[in-house]
Amino acid sequence: MSTTDEPLDSVLEAGLDRLVAFYETLTPASLEQLATVYAPQAHFKDPFNEVVGLAAIEAIFRHMFAQVQSPQFTVTARLRDGPQVMLGWVFAFGSPQRRIEVRGVSHLQLDRQGRVVVHRDYWDTAEELYAKLPLLGVLMRGLRRRLSATQR
Repeated sequence: MSTTDEPLDSVLEAGLDRLVAFYETLTPASLEQLATVYAPQAHFKDPFNEVVGLAAIEAIFRHMFAQVQSPQFTVTARLRDGPQVMLGWVFAFGSPQRRIEVRGVSHLQLDRQGRVVVHRDYWDTAEELYAKLPLLGVLMRGLRRRLSATQR
């Protein structure tokens, strides 16, 4: 990397640090800080949603807080190559007695201010979520056994 890229590199790394801290301490109140980590016209896509803009991204998080008990993100890995970022994470939710964990990866693109302009989440809804839910989980595990060549 050339010396002319060093200031931008510092901005991008600081932006990534802010984003990781934002996710790992996410609460309904901290959603007011969304504009510090996402650009105004950021594009967000996960297995259930595809939206553009801060208001729409905030609505996804508010919906998450309304639908699941005690949600928490833990970033388990991070790789950055210029403005391109890959984050490995665990999303946990539920009661202390019945905690569900979903593992996934996010591909992010940062702008020159270190804010997210593209956020794409990748995770297997069948394995990571549906199979862990009470009634649906029984059906999913049975289907997997029937379709798997190795699980007989």
